[in-house]
Amino acid sequence: MLPDSHFPSSPAPMDAPTTLVIGLGNPLMADDGVGLAALARLTGCWRVPPAVELLDGGTWGLRLLPCIETAERLLLLDAVEAGAEPGTLVVLEREAIPRLFAQKISPHQIDLREVLALAELRGRLPAEVVAIGIQPGQVTMAPGLTPAVEAGLEAMVLAAVSRLRDWGHQLAPLEAPAAMGAPCTS
Repeated sequence: MLPDSHFPSSPAPMDAPTTLVIGLGNPLMADDGVGLAALARLTGCWRVPPAVELLDGGTWGLRLLPCIETAERLLLLDAVEAGAEPGTLVVLEREAIPRLFAQKISPHQIDLREVLALAELRGRLPAEVVAIGIQPGQVTMAPGLTPAVEAGLEAMVLAAVSRLRDWGHQLAPLEAPAAMGAPCTS
Protein backbone atom coordinates (compact mmCIF):
# COMPACT_ATOMS: atom_id res chain seq x y z
CA MET A 1 0.00 0.00 0.00
CA LEU A 2 1.31 3.46 -0.89
CA PRO A 3 1.60 6.14 1.79
CA ASP A 4 -1.02 8.91 1.77
CA SER A 5 1.52 11.36 0.35
CA HIS A 6 1.19 9.59 -3.03
CA PHE A 7 -2.44 10.66 -3.36
CA PRO A 8 -3.44 14.27 -3.99
CA SER A 9 -5.53 15.86 -1.25
CA SER A 10 -7.96 17.24 -3.83
CA PRO A 11 -8.54 16.52 -7.49
CA ALA A 12 -6.57 18.56 -9.99
CA PRO A 13 -8.59 21.44 -11.44
CA MET A 14 -10.19 20.64 -14.74
CA ASP A 15 -9.35 23.26 -17.33
CA ALA A 16 -11.54 21.72 -19.99
CA PRO A 17 -11.89 23.67 -23.22
CA THR A 18 -15.06 25.70 -23.42
CA THR A 19 -15.53 24.82 -27.09
CA LEU A 20 -14.92 21.53 -28.87
CA VAL A 21 -14.54 21.42 -32.66
CA ILE A 22 -14.80 17.92 -34.10
CA GLY A 23 -13.87 17.09 -37.68
CA LEU A 24 -15.79 14.00 -38.80
CA GLY A 25 -15.76 11.64 -41.73
CA ASN A 26 -13.73 9.11 -43.63
CA PRO A 27 -11.15 10.47 -46.10
CA LEU A 28 -11.17 7.15 -47.97
CA MET A 29 -14.82 7.77 -48.92
CA ALA A 30 -14.39 10.82 -51.20
CA ASP A 31 -16.50 13.77 -50.00
CA ASP A 32 -17.23 12.09 -46.66
CA GLY A 33 -13.75 13.31 -45.65
CA VAL A 34 -14.62 17.02 -45.94
CA GLY A 35 -14.96 17.46 -42.16
CA LEU A 36 -11.40 16.27 -41.65
CA ALA A 37 -10.16 18.43 -44.53
CA ALA A 38 -11.84 21.47 -42.94
CA LEU A 39 -10.29 20.65 -39.56
CA ALA A 40 -6.85 20.34 -41.18
CA ARG A 41 -7.31 23.69 -42.94
CA LEU A 42 -8.46 25.32 -39.68
CA THR A 43 -5.44 23.88 -37.85
CA GLY A 44 -2.96 24.80 -40.57
CA CYS A 45 -4.23 28.30 -41.36
CA TRP A 46 -5.57 29.74 -38.09
CA ARG A 47 -4.20 30.49 -34.65
CA VAL A 48 -6.79 28.92 -32.36
CA PRO A 49 -6.90 29.84 -28.64
CA PRO A 50 -6.42 27.18 -25.94
CA ALA A 51 -10.10 27.41 -24.93
CA VAL A 52 -10.92 25.70 -28.24
CA GLU A 53 -10.06 22.02 -28.60
CA LEU A 54 -9.71 20.70 -32.14
CA LEU A 55 -10.41 16.97 -32.41
CA ASP A 56 -10.05 14.59 -35.33
CA GLY A 57 -13.18 12.55 -34.65
CA GLY A 58 -12.88 10.56 -37.88
CA THR A 59 -15.24 7.65 -37.44
CA TRP A 60 -14.89 7.38 -33.63
CA GLY A 61 -18.59 6.89 -32.94
CA LEU A 62 -19.39 6.26 -29.28
CA ARG A 63 -15.84 7.12 -28.18
CA LEU A 64 -16.74 10.79 -28.81
CA LEU A 65 -19.35 10.78 -26.03
CA PRO A 66 -17.08 11.82 -23.10
CA CYS A 67 -15.53 14.60 -25.19
CA ILE A 68 -18.93 15.96 -26.21
CA GLU A 69 -20.39 15.74 -22.72
CA THR A 70 -17.63 17.84 -21.15
CA ALA A 71 -17.78 20.65 -23.72
CA GLU A 72 -19.70 23.87 -23.16
CA ARG A 73 -20.11 24.41 -26.92
CA LEU A 74 -19.81 21.95 -29.77
CA LEU A 75 -18.97 22.69 -33.40
CA LEU A 76 -19.17 19.76 -35.81
CA LEU A 77 -17.47 19.79 -39.22
CA ASP A 78 -18.81 17.14 -41.56
CA ALA A 79 -20.37 16.23 -44.88
CA VAL A 80 -24.08 17.02 -44.49
CA GLU A 81 -26.73 15.45 -46.69
CA ALA A 82 -29.25 18.25 -47.27
CA GLY A 83 -30.54 17.45 -50.75
CA ALA A 84 -28.65 20.47 -52.14
CA GLU A 85 -26.15 20.82 -54.97
CA PRO A 86 -22.75 19.26 -54.18
CA GLY A 87 -20.44 21.81 -52.59
CA THR A 88 -23.27 23.81 -50.97
CA LEU A 89 -22.49 25.11 -47.48
CA VAL A 90 -24.90 23.78 -44.84
CA VAL A 91 -25.22 25.17 -41.30
CA LEU A 92 -27.46 23.38 -38.81
CA GLU A 93 -28.20 24.80 -35.37
CA ARG A 94 -28.72 22.54 -32.33
CA GLU A 95 -32.42 21.74 -32.80
CA ALA A 96 -32.03 21.05 -36.53
CA ILE A 97 -29.27 18.47 -36.03
CA PRO A 98 -30.74 14.96 -36.19
CA ARG A 99 -30.50 13.05 -32.92
CA LEU A 100 -32.10 9.64 -32.87
CA PHE A 101 -31.71 6.05 -31.93
CA ALA A 102 -32.09 3.78 -34.93
CA GLN A 103 -32.27 0.02 -35.18
CA LYS A 104 -28.83 -1.38 -35.88
CA ILE A 105 -27.72 -4.60 -37.48
CA SER A 106 -24.52 -4.56 -35.44
CA PRO A 107 -23.47 -2.84 -32.18
CA HIS A 108 -20.55 -1.37 -34.16
CA GLN A 109 -22.97 0.78 -36.20
CA ILE A 110 -23.03 3.75 -33.82
CA ASP A 111 -22.91 7.10 -35.59
CA LEU A 112 -22.92 10.72 -34.46
CA ARG A 113 -26.72 10.91 -34.32
CA GLU A 114 -26.81 8.23 -31.65
CA VAL A 115 -23.94 9.85 -29.73
CA LEU A 116 -25.79 13.18 -29.67
CA ALA A 117 -29.04 11.44 -28.66
CA LEU A 118 -27.27 9.65 -25.82
CA ALA A 119 -25.64 12.87 -24.58
CA GLU A 120 -29.04 14.58 -24.69
CA LEU A 121 -30.73 11.67 -22.90
CA ARG A 122 -28.10 11.90 -20.15
CA GLY A 123 -28.65 15.68 -19.90
CA ARG A 124 -25.10 16.43 -21.05
CA LEU A 125 -25.48 17.68 -24.60
CA PRO A 126 -23.91 21.15 -24.77
CA ALA A 127 -26.44 23.98 -24.91
CA GLU A 128 -24.80 25.34 -28.06
CA VAL A 129 -24.29 22.80 -30.85
CA VAL A 130 -23.74 23.72 -34.50
CA ALA A 131 -22.92 21.55 -37.49
CA ILE A 132 -21.16 23.20 -40.40
CA GLY A 133 -20.78 21.10 -43.48
CA ILE A 134 -20.92 20.76 -47.20
CA GLN A 135 -23.38 18.80 -49.29
CA PRO A 136 -21.34 15.85 -50.60
CA GLY A 137 -21.40 14.88 -54.24
CA GLN A 138 -19.76 11.48 -53.99
CA VAL A 139 -19.54 9.15 -50.99
CA THR A 140 -17.90 6.05 -52.41
CA MET A 141 -14.58 4.36 -51.88
CA ALA A 142 -12.29 6.97 -53.44
CA PRO A 143 -9.59 9.16 -51.89
CA GLY A 144 -9.88 12.94 -52.03
CA LEU A 145 -12.68 15.42 -52.42
CA THR A 146 -14.62 16.02 -55.61
CA PRO A 147 -13.98 19.40 -57.30
CA ALA A 148 -17.35 20.85 -56.17
CA VAL A 149 -16.72 19.99 -52.52
CA GLU A 150 -13.09 21.13 -52.70
CA ALA A 151 -14.35 24.47 -54.06
CA GLY A 152 -16.64 24.87 -51.04
CA LEU A 153 -14.04 23.95 -48.43
CA GLU A 154 -12.80 27.50 -47.80
CA ALA A 155 -16.36 28.77 -47.20
CA MET A 156 -16.84 25.95 -44.70
CA VAL A 157 -13.67 26.90 -42.80
CA LEU A 158 -14.59 30.59 -42.80
CA ALA A 159 -18.07 29.72 -41.47
CA ALA A 160 -16.41 27.76 -38.64
CA VAL A 161 -14.07 30.68 -37.87
CA SER A 162 -17.03 33.06 -37.86
CA ARG A 163 -18.98 30.86 -35.45
CA LEU A 164 -16.00 30.52 -33.11
CA ARG A 165 -15.59 34.30 -33.13
CA ASP A 166 -19.33 34.70 -32.41
CA TRP A 167 -18.76 32.47 -29.38
CA GLY A 168 -16.07 34.89 -28.16
CA HIS A 169 -12.92 33.11 -29.31
CA GLN A 170 -10.13 35.19 -30.82
CA LEU A 171 -8.84 33.48 -33.96
CA ALA A 172 -6.25 35.01 -36.24
CA PRO A 173 -4.85 33.81 -39.54
CA LEU A 174 -1.36 32.37 -39.31
CA GLU A 175 1.28 34.50 -40.98
CA ALA A 176 3.05 31.47 -42.43
CA PRO A 177 0.37 28.78 -42.76
CA ALA A 178 1.35 25.14 -42.80
CA ALA A 179 1.55 23.48 -46.20
CA MET A 180 -2.02 22.41 -46.87
CA GLY A 181 -1.93 21.68 -50.55
CA ALA A 182 -4.16 24.75 -51.02
CA PRO A 183 -3.63 28.39 -50.08
CA CYS A 184 -5.19 29.79 -46.93
CA THR A 185 -7.38 32.85 -47.27
CA SER A 186 -9.09 34.93 -44.61
